[in-house]
Amino acid sequence: MEHESNSEKKVLKVGIEERLSLGENITYGFQHILALTGIWIFPGLIGAALGLDVGTIGYIVQACFITTGIITILQSGRLLKLPVVQGPTAAFFVAIMVTGLSQGLGTAYGSMTVAGLIFLCLAIPIGKWGIMGHCIKFMSPPIVYGSLLVIIGAQLSSIGVANWFGQAGTAGYPSLNFLTAIITILSILLLMIFGGNSFLRRGALLWGIVIGTIFYMIFGSFNMTAVNEAPLFSLPEIYPFGFHVSWPVVVLMLIAYLQAAAEAMGMYVLLTDWDKQKLTKNRVNRGMFGEFLGTTIGSVFGGIGTTSYPENIGIIRVSGIGSRYVVMTAGIIAIILGLIPKIGVLIAIIPGAVLAGASTVLFGIITFSGIQMLSKVNWDELNLAVAGTAFIISVGTMFLPAEILAMLSPSVNSIVSQPMLVGVILLILLNTVVNMLIRPRLEKKNTNYHESSPELPSHHK
Repeated sequence: MEHESNSEKKVLKVGIEERLSLGENITYGFQHILALTGIWIFPGLIGAALGLDVGTIGYIVQACFITTGIITILQSGRLLKLPVVQGPTAAFFVAIMVTGLSQGLGTAYGSMTVAGLIFLCLAIPIGKWGIMGHCIKFMSPPIVYGSLLVIIGAQLSSIGVANWFGQAGTAGYPSLNFLTAIITILSILLLMIFGGNSFLRRGALLWGIVIGTIFYMIFGSFNMTAVNEAPLFSLPEIYPFGFHVSWPVVVLMLIAYLQAAAEAMGMYVLLTDWDKQKLTKNRVNRGMFGEFLGTTIGSVFGGIGTTSYPENIGIIRVSGIGSRYVVMTAGIIAIILGLIPKIGVLIAIIPGAVLAGASTVLFGIITFSGIQMLSKVNWDELNLAVAGTAFIISVGTMFLPAEILAMLSPSVNSIVSQPMLVGVILLILLNTVVNMLIRPRLEKKNTNYHESSPELPSHHK
């Protein structure tokens, strides 16, 4: 045990409260930006699904950088005081894309704002007012969050391989698109495997996108006109897609906030443990308040909601640089990038085949991160019942008959037909009922039975 304790103390070479030089802050901060995988992929996928033009997709990229920067600064600054880097999460990506398809982006972002205000009230970090610190136990068990990641991976799998070839009649279909997707995947995998502890491995997904895009530029057509025409600087707009609220979509967004909070909680625990800090309920409330506040502000500008990125925690683990001032610098860099439209448009014109290849790797990692978490679960009959039931029902919603879905309102349809949303509801409810209510009673009953059972004579044993 003494050996483990000494090992844990050496996780961080630079502690959370330690300061580095400006040059070191910028250098280490920039590598955190490279790991923000959702920014490079999610806006483009939303744009492809909704048929958005390059300029609009580029604006969403800008809004994502600004949202990421605001929340990262809040979390590393006065609120949570941890080196937590925020980035777009799959939960909000799915919720925004689904709502955008059925009711428009104005409803998606308007409803996200309302849901954020509700969660802000639940996480007020003043004395005993914030209740998120008390509620987190219902959403943070490995069986809940791990199973949810597997469900999300299963849902997102349709975006990857199915889009390797592109659409018939479009440029690059099918051979060039297929080769581009394969080149992108191979580049990412090789950098992840052979990149060592360098920035090449930490930014493997970004560098894979760059390599795939260059390959496509060499053998296909690639138009940079939109980048050249984009302005060098612009401020974010207030509700650029309009403002509408749908209460079923508010529920959908509440679920996305819930999932993001559960993911973030695991990162808080890990970081405070590495630096031997205390994670009090009030500190959890401050962290949740920062996440909800930042995402609510981001929804006003049109950004994708965020959560604490495991990739960035991995960077801290590998480098040993845990200074929250480094992460604060990363947040500042993100905001600066969000004010430069040319960067947003440049990311927006990434070929679809490149996005499909990169998302294949990313969604696979999301899935097996969940499986890794599930290895911590004691798989008895009760836990099998919780996870198995939630998984099959959730994934099964992708195959509901069209005539049944047509009977539902668009808002209800957007919830019922989404495995991630159905999954998080079922997992929290089933885990609460089975593991928190029924299991203790069964264990008490079994204990009482064994204590009251007469001792058998030795010749019967």
